[in-house]
Amino acid sequence: MTGPLIWYAAYGSNLHLVRLTAYLAGGRPPGGARVYPGCRDPSPPRAMRPITLPGRVHFALESAVWTGGMAFYDPLDPGDTPARAYLLTAEQFADLAAQEMRRPPGTDLDLTPALTHGRATLGPGRYETLVHPGTLDGLPLLTFTAPWRTADAPLAPPSLGYLRHLAAGLRESHAWPTDRIAAYLSTRPGAAGHWSAAALTELLA
Repeated sequence: MTGPLIWYAAYGSNLHLVRLTAYLAGGRPPGGARVYPGCRDPSPPRAMRPITLPGRVHFALESAVWTGGMAFYDPLDPGDTPARAYLLTAEQFADLAAQEMRRPPGTDLDLTPALTHGRATLGPGRYETLVHPGTLDGLPLLTFTAPWRTADAPLAPPSLGYLRHLAAGLRESHAWPTDRIAAYLSTRPGAAGHWSAAALTELLA
């Protein structure tokens, strides 16, 4: 693993290391319907760290992999978002972003606009907007999301299979108990009113 290093901030299913590994090394994540080609460099992250981002997650659109809504991050919303920082090369981040954007990996990204302005839109679709919420240990922290605000999002409830990856990732990275995970997920826009904390506590246990 060589090249410039960045921290990738995961706030959705990539909180779960097994799910992220399908993007890095290629393959099908547990419960998923898609096989991923993987990154040019399939090495695991050099480091992992639990972090908290300013802003809020919501669920929108419909995933072809999981069915149901997908997690998106609005850094301008009030609140805090539990996330997991993975130390990757800039090349790995570019290949990861390409797979999230449904593009073939293999093309480097110009991260300068996002690092300079805090945000850069690469296209109109899901996960085509880069967000730079700060630094960690002197290295840039980057993630990707949709271009819209939560108030304008096409909200949709997430599937249980998708939520199980988020729950596993929150346990791994933040050591949250199931009842806290259920309370958090059930109150995110898109999930609220569809999944109750009590139901998720039972289903995710």
